[in-house]
Amino acid sequence: MTVSGTGLLTRLNDELVAPRAGTGELLTTYLAALAGTGLAVTLAAEAGLGWLPVLVLGIVAFDMFGGAVANATTAAKHRFHAPGRTWRRHLGFVAIHLQPFLLALVVPGFGWATAAVVYAGVLAGAVLVLAVPGQLRRPAAFAVAVLGAAAATMLPVPDPVAWFVPTLLIKLLLGHLLPGEAGR
Repeated sequence: MTVSGTGLLTRLNDELVAPRAGTGELLTTYLAALAGTGLAVTLAAEAGLGWLPVLVLGIVAFDMFGGAVANATTAAKHRFHAPGRTWRRHLGFVAIHLQPFLLALVVPGFGWATAAVVYAGVLAGAVLVLAVPGQLRRPAAFAVAVLGAAAATMLPVPDPVAWFVPTLLIKLLLGHLLPGEAGR
């Protein structure tokens, strides 16, 4: 098996965005990922966080900002909402997002209790969205996302990572769980 540069790039795009993502979808996703990373790293550096929190926040931001956009693409909708995709698979995708605990590990002021509340809240929100009838899924996802983002303002979250919870909610509840036009 040979791995050409094009083959490797295609596999990377398939994993990070979605198989058969168009040029516009790829550009939009990567531009959002890079812009979000730049924003997060700048906020963390200006707050005086050390190199490890800045590095971790950069990686998490690339995933969150890029993932929110990637999950909204038609290519990703085809990938995640193809026939046979079950609610368990969708909930599993949400459950593997353990970034709140990673932030608790390296970001001063983002505590374990905050991480647990964020993780449990996103997971509970996903269960709610997946439990409602199909015609209510979109409004339920938006309700959970906006209420979750507002409720997150009551958590002890350091200013440099205030973007994290709303972006996580958008990525998972609005981006991933909603089928879009491809799944209708």
